[in-house]
This record gives sequence, structure tokens and C-alpha cells, in this order.
Amino acid sequence: MKKAFLTTCVAFLFLTATAQENSYIVKTRGAKKKAQMELVGDSLQNLEDETARDFISDNFRFYSLCDWQEGMKFMVMPEKYDLVVKTFADAGTGKDVSSMSLRHKIMIYKGHTESSDGHHRVNFYCPDNDKDYYYEIPSGSFDDYCYNKLGVPTLAYLGDVDIAREKLMGKTMYTKSQYYRIDTEYDGDGFQDVVVDKDMEVKVTAVGVGTRAFPVKIIVEDRNGNEFYQNVAISKTNSGMRDDEFIMDNAKYLFGNSFELVDDIMAVNSYNYKAYIGRVIHTKYPTTMLNEATKKVQNIPRMIGYQIEDINPHKNDTKFTVKLKNTILGSYFYKDVTLDQKSISGTSKDFEKEPDDYFSYLFAPGPGRKIETTEGSRGMIRMGHVSPGFSEGEVMLAAGEPDDEKHGENGVYTWVFKRSGNKLLYVDFNGSGVVEKTYTKDGPKPKTTAKRRATTVKKKRSSSSWQNGKGTPL
Repeated sequence: MKKAFLTTCVAFLFLTATAQENSYIVKTRGAKKKAQMELVGDSLQNLEDETARDFISDNFRFYSLCDWQEGMKFMVMPEKYDLVVKTFADAGTGKDVSSMSLRHKIMIYKGHTESSDGHHRVNFYCPDNDKDYYYEIPSGSFDDYCYNKLGVPTLAYLGDVDIAREKLMGKTMYTKSQYYRIDTEYDGDGFQDVVVDKDMEVKVTAVGVGTRAFPVKIIVEDRNGNEFYQNVAISKTNSGMRDDEFIMDNAKYLFGNSFELVDDIMAVNSYNYKAYIGRVIHTKYPTTMLNEATKKVQNIPRMIGYQIEDINPHKNDTKFTVKLKNTILGSYFYKDVTLDQKSISGTSKDFEKEPDDYFSYLFAPGPGRKIETTEGSRGMIRMGHVSPGFSEGEVMLAAGEPDDEKHGENGVYTWVFKRSGNKLLYVDFNGSGVVEKTYTKDGPKPKTTAKRRATTVKKKRSSSSWQNGKGTPL
């Protein structure tokens, strides 16, 4: 007994020491190189929303054991129970093999057969050690067994991992949960639970294997360089769970409730745009929008939340007018955008010049930043006015992001905004980030040559109709 135990320990230490050579084993930064005997199973998951199911149905197919095709790849990912009950037998000797000795080894499906004594087997080839193995079905025929949820114990389906690598590596996503994990061991399965902000923008930095039930481990990084991961079920192939078991805690780790893929949720086009009415989004970059209350174009800062109220196509071009409700003020804004990047005329260089026209470039899903406003300040903000007593957030809501910033002594600073007619708006803040006063000044006069002055005179003459009360230029 002691000898067998020591043999198992040695095998485990050897396997964990070489785990880093396996490209399917990925870790978050900070995982320490310390192997432990105890395997920890993962168990959180999330229910998929409509958009996530579209992404999944387009890319990930569920295979019941009855539909497995020769060549499908799996990895042995034993949990605590699997260390006691042996899953595989060596096809050459017929002897049972410890799951620990096969941990992290790849198994390639080679079909099913019936042995001479009437037992049905599911056959595999292991390229890692060039050996054949089989899983003996406990009772009954293969046809009877393959329709149930059990499948082959310990095996995590690598088909999902490979597709997820192809589709998700380097992609931008948003967190749909607050609960994720970080690795604490480089060679073991230790982890620590972490809490993050929901609807936070993250980038996929690695995709590897997780557990049998939740085989796709997705590591992401936030804007501050913090990495964390989630093990998710996607196609549910050989997960060992029925659909109705992905509830409660298990529901937290379905892909659609862990992550939301930006490419899917923001790829609005002329065929499906009505489905996006009611969604909450926020500006990724500073832009301009038409304020319904003032009838003027207003500067809008980044990370401001809006709800899509309506989307209306133009008759004479490929653009759409999007009506947006500010989630903080309740006021309405309008923005003309292109919903399909392919509808942008010209080349990719033309897109780079005016990316503000492209909906998916400008907006991202989620509510944006939280800005506290007072009842008294909201009316002025809706009209685009800045007043003493405003916070930085309130100033940005009213005037957008500053064009310049000047710093004085004792924490005092000034934001400068460019206004029409060569005017500059100065907003002075005290050391606590509260507006003390506002004032306007004339901006620096542009340098003009004789040729430019002649052009200016010509323009003034051509626009004299505006000065005669026939109209008001925007």
C-alpha cells in the first residue's frame, strides 16, 4: 500500500513539473511554482443570454457520445473522485491505470468495440506516451449507454478549447459576473476567488483547458494589467452534466454569463439593428452629439452611459440616426453613425480618419462610469452650462473633456474648453476638485497671411445673408 502511494506521489510530481510544457495548461500571472497533492474541482457557471447563444451555436457543436467521431481530442483532467475510481485500462495489458498517471495527457477517440467476453469499450490512443487505452462501459451496450449524460469520466473536450483559442484570443470582452479566479500555484490547481466589476472591459490573454465539466479556461486582463480567469462550459460535450443541472452555482460558469463578446454584441448592422433598442451602452471615446434640449451639438466625454431609444435609417445614405437617453440625466441625444464598417465608403484609411462614424468603434456595452449629480445641477447640465459647485464629473457631463489643463499652487487647477467664435471657457477648480468660478476669454488670434485675409473677406461677403437675418449658422 505504501509503495503504491509513493509511486503515485512520484508520478504526480513528475507530471506537475512538466505541466508547463503542455500548451493547454495556462495560468494567470502570480501563480507560484508549488505542487500539491490535492486536486481542486471547479464549480461556478452562468446562463447564456441570446447573443451568447448565437456565438456558441455558430461555432460550438454539442456531441453526444453517440455522435463522437474518430480523431476527437480530449485531455485527462481527474478530480478527487477519479483518483479513487480508475477510469482507463491499458489496451495492451488489460490492467486498470491510475488516473493520476494519465493526468494532463491527451486522449484521441478511436471508436468503440465489443470485447470477446461481451463488454463494450470506448477506445483511445494517447500520443503523449504512444499507448492505447479503453474505457469499459459499466453495463449494457454502447448504444444503450451513449445516450445518457455520463460520457467518459475525467475527459475534458479539447475541441472547444481549440475553437475558443481561434475565436477569442486577443479579443475584447466584458465581464458579466463579479466572481472570477486567479491561480495561486504554477504547477498545481490552487486558485483564489476574486471579485471584479461587472461590465468591465477585458482582453483575452490566454485560452487553455479547465475542468471536465467546464473545459475552456479563459484568462483575461483588465486595463490595469490585472489577470483573472473563468472555466466555462460552451458546447457541454462530455461535461457529465445535463442541461437542467447548469443552475444555481453551476449556472455561473456558462460562457454567456461570464463574458460578453464585443464583436458579437456591438456588430450592429442594417438587418438586426432593431434588436438593439433598449440596450445600455457607453462612449468609449470623446465625441459630439446633438442635444435635444438645446438643439446644439455638444461635446460628450468617454464612459458616459446611454440607453438606445431608437435607430432610424437615412433614406439617402448608409447612415443611421441613433436616439440615446442619458442614463444619468434622462436627457436625449442624437448621433449619426454607420452600423456596418463595410458600408464606410473608401478604404481602411478613410475609416481611420473618421472612426467616430462607426457605431462599434464609438460605443461599448455597459452603463459606463457613475457620476453623482444634484437636483439643482441637472437642469444646467442638460443645457450644457457649467456652474460653481460642480464636480469634475458634472463639468464633463455639461461640457465634455477639457482641451487643456493648467495647474497652480495648493492643488488648484483650471480646465480650458474651446468654444465657438474663438472663445475659450475657463473652469477653475479648488484643491478639492470643486468648481470655484468660470469665465470666458478670447482665444489667440490665428496668424493670417495676405492670401488668408483675402480668403476671409471673400467668405464674409458670401455669408452676408446670414448676417441679414435669413438664417442662423450652426
